[in-house]
Amino acid sequence: MSQEIEKSKRESQLYEKIEKLIVLAHQRVVSSVNLIMVHTYFGIGQYIIEDEQQGMLRADYGDKTLKGISEKLSAKFGKGYSERNLRNMRQFFLTYQERAIWQTASARLQTTENKDIEISHRPSSEPQIQDVPSQKFNNLSLSWSHYLILMRIENPDERSFYEIEANNQHWSERQLQRQYNSSLYERLALSRDKEKVMQLATEGHQVEEPTDLLKNPLTLEFLGLSESSVYSETDLETAIISKLQLFLLELGKGFLFESRQKRFTFDEEHFFVDLVFYNRLLQCYVLIDLKTNKLKHQDLGQMQMYVNYYDRYVKLPNEKPTIGILLCKEKKDTLVELTLPHDTKIYASEYKFYLPDKQLLKQKLREWIDEFEKRKGEEA
Repeated sequence: MSQEIEKSKRESQLYEKIEKLIVLAHQRVVSSVNLIMVHTYFGIGQYIIEDEQQGMLRADYGDKTLKGISEKLSAKFGKGYSERNLRNMRQFFLTYQERAIWQTASARLQTTENKDIEISHRPSSEPQIQDVPSQKFNNLSLSWSHYLILMRIENPDERSFYEIEANNQHWSERQLQRQYNSSLYERLALSRDKEKVMQLATEGHQVEEPTDLLKNPLTLEFLGLSESSVYSETDLETAIISKLQLFLLELGKGFLFESRQKRFTFDEEHFFVDLVFYNRLLQCYVLIDLKTNKLKHQDLGQMQMYVNYYDRYVKLPNEKPTIGILLCKEKKDTLVELTLPHDTKIYASEYKFYLPDKQLLKQKLREWIDEFEKRKGEEA
């Protein structure tokens, strides 16, 4: 009997190993196909631009040519080569042409077919494809669906930020679209020091200190609640738990969920933390308390007690100090600043049940950057 159990166990382990290998192979095949398609579309866009430049004397040249090419390609290869999609390929090349390897599209495709590549920016000498062991950010390594979203973002710094994050965080097309719609770039930029705003475009969202976790406001439109509805803190907590994956996406990098209504006791009295997370990047606990009304100084004092308890009785010696976040419907910055010490690890952030006004946030960010650059100029 024991031999049969051992045999069954070995068979199960062998199956799991083979299954993982096959799944990995399928993933690599899909990734390779996507990469080849993206570089093919980039090359098509390049050919279209070069052809337009040769025929620029006729105003209707591009329209007639693309229509004719679309009909021929669709007849031979089927879907995917509509006139609209050819225009997308044209725009794709125009948007990312600084990354082009300045050789023929067919030569680029032959190299892409068998190797991971890094596409370098155009230097003073002739650029070339460099073999690298792994893809880097400046490679066009996302799917075509991702680039259809990215190339419509006019601000190159903002576009660069979303591309870095989509690569690093393995965002799906839907997740990328949601993060853009929720103005993640603007909310992160407006929640940190002016000196760090430009880093978002070159490095993405770097989590190195507690303030890097903050977004103001936190956008919770995916919960399906409305600003005008009547709901309790329990209702809000339950809605968050039911959409935990989306909530983790909104919180940002490195968050792991541990518990809801985490109880701890001292002096024969029970206390409950609404949501307990751990951030693996900062190596610390993150406690979140939900407030459905205006933030009060008593709420800040209560969170201070929660944080102190975790620091003294829960966190390990090698872990960083606990962070407390009060997620509230309304806060006053002056109240927070006067109540808490300067070296606090407690923060307050508002939440909204609707996507923010992107144009308003863009305007605020422009004003902020202009003010920063003006001050830097005066200092110089």
